[in-house]
Amino acid sequence: RIAAFETAARLQVAAPELTDLQSEGAATLELYGCEPDKPSFARACLLARRLVERGVRFVTIFHEGWDAHSDVEGTTVRNCNATAQASAALVDDLARRGMLDDTLVVWGGEFGRTPMVETNPALGRKLGRDHHPQAFTMWLAGGGIRAGQTIGATDDFGFHITEDPIHVYDLQATILHLLGFDHERLTFRSAGRDYRLTDVHGGVVPRLLA
Repeated sequence: RIAAFETAARLQVAAPELTDLQSEGAATLELYGCEPDKPSFARACLLARRLVERGVRFVTIFHEGWDAHSDVEGTTVRNCNATAQASAALVDDLARRGMLDDTLVVWGGEFGRTPMVETNPALGRKLGRDHHPQAFTMWLAGGGIRAGQTIGATDDFGFHITEDPIHVYDLQATILHLLGFDHERLTFRSAGRDYRLTDVHGGVVPRLLA
């Protein structure tokens, strides 16, 4: 119990210093496109770097509002404007501080958007796109990832994967490998079959590894 109180006390002491971005130089704030006192994805990216710098081993950042069933064009432009600069800045900043080789950055969502549009004028919706788990993109940087490559391709419509598919189980197996875990050892048997996070068909993707 005393150890728990000590941890709580350390958090209370560390948090104000961690979240005070005034200590960052003007060049760094400009790199991220961050206003220190304004909540934003850019501020979250800068806080992520500061957390990693202080020894935090797992950091998650969210950016909501990608569910573009209406006005997909306007939504995509707004979201990219809010995230592109800060995402690139995070990778650049980690690299210039010598932290990227030991930090794995994973950027993505749970599905893409359909190549065909949907609309419902009765609800006042502009042209949008539905959920599309059959083909979508994620990117990774640092932490043992081979940089400067694109893996996979779709048909001309962007609907089906036609080349080098990577299942989410393969991605999970690769991330676990980069973290030092053998995903096949995280297996248990029930009702006559094996179960694990990466299921029985997930595997490490060698092409992703540096």
